[in-house]
Amino acid sequence: MEIGMLPFAGPCLGQAPRGDGHPVMVIPGFMGTDSSTTVLRSYLSALGYQVYPWALGRNFGPRGDIEERMVERANHLAALHGRKISLVGWSLGGIFARQIARDIPGAIRQVVTLGSPFGSAGQGGTNKEIAELYEMLSGDTIHHAPEEVRAAHRSRPPVPCTAIYSRTDGVAVWQVCSEEPGPDTDNIEVIGSHTGLGFNPLVLYAVADRLAQPEDGWTPFDRSGVNALFYR
Repeated sequence: MEIGMLPFAGPCLGQAPRGDGHPVMVIPGFMGTDSSTTVLRSYLSALGYQVYPWALGRNFGPRGDIEERMVERANHLAALHGRKISLVGWSLGGIFARQIARDIPGAIRQVVTLGSPFGSAGQGGTNKEIAELYEMLSGDTIHHAPEEVRAAHRSRPPVPCTAIYSRTDGVAVWQVCSEEPGPDTDNIEVIGSHTGLGFNPLVLYAVADRLAQPEDGWTPFDRSGVNALFYR
């Protein structure tokens, strides 16, 4: 349904705010590859951004040196363009994006997460079947980590952060997919499914709006006017 809405939403998506064309890296969700973010990346490219995939294969979670490789790639893109980059992460990709921003905040402009259960630190953030599959394939034992480790995992990066989530997600528990209130955090609720977030026109427009924020003038999402009909 979300994919089917795209042709009808095209005119509205074409009117989304344009930013300054800065570099953006998009990180897929658990078990996803860069092909899953093709629609999102193509749309952002059409808006003038320098958009990059994560280029690290299928996302099996924090196995091996994957976190170090993500940080290395983000640093490389920032150096290549001589400016900070924005990170957009879907589900587990958003958790990774927040960690990258904690590791190298000087290279990160902002983080936008799509249905990412970072508030759970791995506990009760997804349905049981998905959680078991994640543990089996990733080897991640965050469920059994000390509280200080889980608290660090939940902590907000020192850059502007926007969480986009849905109460009808179906995979991630929406209550743990939102940022704590703050001067440079925002939460945008949309109607949609977890697996459809990368194709959802409401999500695409919201991501475009966030990326269009000035580097030194970030403000929360404007829910007035027509936006009030679609966003909470």
